[in-house]
Amino acid sequence: MSRPIKFEHFRWVGDKRVQRVHDLDNAQDACGIDELMEAETFICFGPDTLVEARNRSYRPCPHCASSDAA
Repeated sequence: MSRPIKFEHFRWVGDKRVQRVHDLDNAQDACGIDELMEAETFICFGPDTLVEARNRSYRPCPHCASSDAA
């Protein structure tokens, strides 16, 4: 899966609808990143880390984001 143009400089992207964070370096088809981009319900994090996403109550995607990734 190719990285969305809007997020070429970001690794972590969140889905506001379900409070789930995706790792764009490891995204799978099951993540639905293309559908997320079409719905425009995404968010990026600053700093661009899993820790920051979790601080904002986003849960790691079971397909692409492991809890130990940072």
